[in-house]
Amino acid sequence: MLKIYTDNIEERLRQIAGRAALDGDRRETKAVARIIKAVRKSGDRAVLKYTRRFDRVRLSSLRVDPLEIALAREQINRDLLQALRLAIKNIADYHLKQVPKSWLLPVGQKSRVGLRYSPLAVAGVYVPGGRAAYPSSLLMSVIPAKLAGVPRICVVTPPAPDGSVPSVLLAAAHELGIAEIYLCGGAQAVAALAYGTETIPRADLIVGPGNIYMTLAKKLLYGVVGFDKLAGPSDCLILADKTAQPELVAADLLAQSEHDPLASSLLITDDASLAKKVVREVERQIKRLSRREIIEKSLRTYGAIFVIKERSAFVRLADLVAPEHLQIMLKDAGAVAEQINNAGAIFMGAYSPVALGDYFAGPNHVLPTGGTSRFASPLGVDDFIKKTSLLEYSKSDLKLARKQIDILAKAEGLTAHASSVDARFGKKIATF
Repeated sequence: MLKIYTDNIEERLRQIAGRAALDGDRRETKAVARIIKAVRKSGDRAVLKYTRRFDRVRLSSLRVDPLEIALAREQINRDLLQALRLAIKNIADYHLKQVPKSWLLPVGQKSRVGLRYSPLAVAGVYVPGGRAAYPSSLLMSVIPAKLAGVPRICVVTPPAPDGSVPSVLLAAAHELGIAEIYLCGGAQAVAALAYGTETIPRADLIVGPGNIYMTLAKKLLYGVVGFDKLAGPSDCLILADKTAQPELVAADLLAQSEHDPLASSLLITDDASLAKKVVREVERQIKRLSRREIIEKSLRTYGAIFVIKERSAFVRLADLVAPEHLQIMLKDAGAVAEQINNAGAIFMGAYSPVALGDYFAGPNHVLPTGGTSRFASPLGVDDFIKKTSLLEYSKSDLKLARKQIDILAKAEGLTAHASSVDARFGKKIATF
């Protein structure tokens, strides 16, 4: 099930890590395009129709009653509510450090330039659902939006088979002050937020993970509305040496693989003995796991252990994979982490499992997948903020800059640019 490789390591890593983050076929893309067109044209009616078709739920209203949201925390146990509150605090404390401040820089004698940060007006948050509940996804998306100052945050989530939303999700929303939750998922939910309907407001940005249809909708609607990222299947790379505990390495590989049959769980080590022990631990631990079938498919297709001779290759191979999650179980984990350039999140040491970041520690778990950590970053406060340049020059300072502007404008052949400066000094507008 979990194979060990000692040769052609770079090639094998490229094949696994380079799998398409978005591999919808032409038929799926056309289907999503039809859904988008219908929602844009018919609004709520189209969203309700696709909810009946795909979720097999007949709804009379798309919006969850705010009173139901407010009462939800009475329906979950106190330990769960306390865990949610502690997670909210940790996530908020971490993201508070990301809040930027506008600034102005004096230039010349009486002039200034600067940058102003302002929140988006409406953020749409997609929370996967249907047969499961993911309050952690809600926390990770809503909290940075709140700290950015977004005044209106709207949540969309697929309904359960009985048309409801899990109480834990509603309770989490109430703790965050969210009163707008809409029952829809997939491409129709993305289209509804992108264009707006009679019930669902038009969003400036849509964030959150989803299935292939939701992600294809993001791709097709890019430019109509902003998006966080085109997320693919989740992935994890573990770097380990002889100091690592095989039972912990195995547990973390299994945890990653239970996400999805397409999830990738990789281990790179310089210890052949550790590799064999991890395989045995995986085979032992998997027997008691509830999502065994999913894990087996994931490990069989996208799981692997690579044994290398040169420990110095750890950093190079990790940057090649550019993982969403990088776990470093090495004696010098901190020193190695400082050398890594490409990773969505880095977990250092035996007591920093990915699950810690998924739920509780504070850093965002919405991360770049499929090798995109080469250029992308975790979801954060800045995703919900616009930047506006500010310029205010005095007449005397513009006069000092006039000659240089004239030279540069002429070099580009933009004569009207040069003339627009000349006009401010009562000079005859130059002709060229």
